[in-house]
Amino acid sequence: MDSTPSKQAEVTAPARIPSDHPGVPDLFAVLAYGEISAFYRLSEDARMARTLEGKVALAAMASAEMSHFETLEAALTERGFDVYEAMDPFVRPLDDYHASTTPSTWLEALVKAYVGDGIAADFYREIGHSLPPEVEQVVEEVLAQTGHSEFVVQQVRAAIEASSRDRDRLMLWGRRLLGEAITQAQFVLARREGLTELVLAAYGDLNGVVALFDRMQEKHAERMAVLGLE
Repeated sequence: MDSTPSKQAEVTAPARIPSDHPGVPDLFAVLAYGEISAFYRLSEDARMARTLEGKVALAAMASAEMSHFETLEAALTERGFDVYEAMDPFVRPLDDYHASTTPSTWLEALVKAYVGDGIAADFYREIGHSLPPEVEQVVEEVLAQTGHSEFVVQQVRAAIEASSRDRDRLMLWGRRLLGEAITQAQFVLARREGLTELVLAAYGDLNGVVALFDRMQEKHAERMAVLGLE
């Protein structure tokens, strides 16, 4: 009996969020800065690659991030926003996240590209599901897999099969990525009223937001398992 109302609320929530909700530009803007910062990060991390194949794989991932940024820039421009002004409030928290999770090895760079970016994607995709189709479509497009995740999985699995030390270090690294990502997501929500209202509109109340973070942790565990880092 108790579960029925919550399911109904979950189904009807998207209809209550209009496409001109003030949190939508904030969502596009934080995604845009996330994409452009990912582009620079992946380009830098490619220097640590042990093989030419690795350099090309990360370069291709970086190229995809730039394409996603351009999609978001167009979406903001259509709504009358300047992409650089819109991104400005999110520069510090996202830069702080990347500064606190700078990979020191090639394997850490690969895990961050796969797991760290996946955590952020889970958060934004959950919100996107509660938005009108035209907004959700933009979110889904920029969060789409770049097609190179299989390379990361193969590289990490091969490394941890050869070294239990690498496995233990990467398991700790994955936990750190999760903790830092959730901390920064909470910080962003606290700073942006429109984005906070968007999330609350999607999930009803703070209990719904807590459930959102719980699901993020579950998906993170699944992603770590794919890498062999259970």
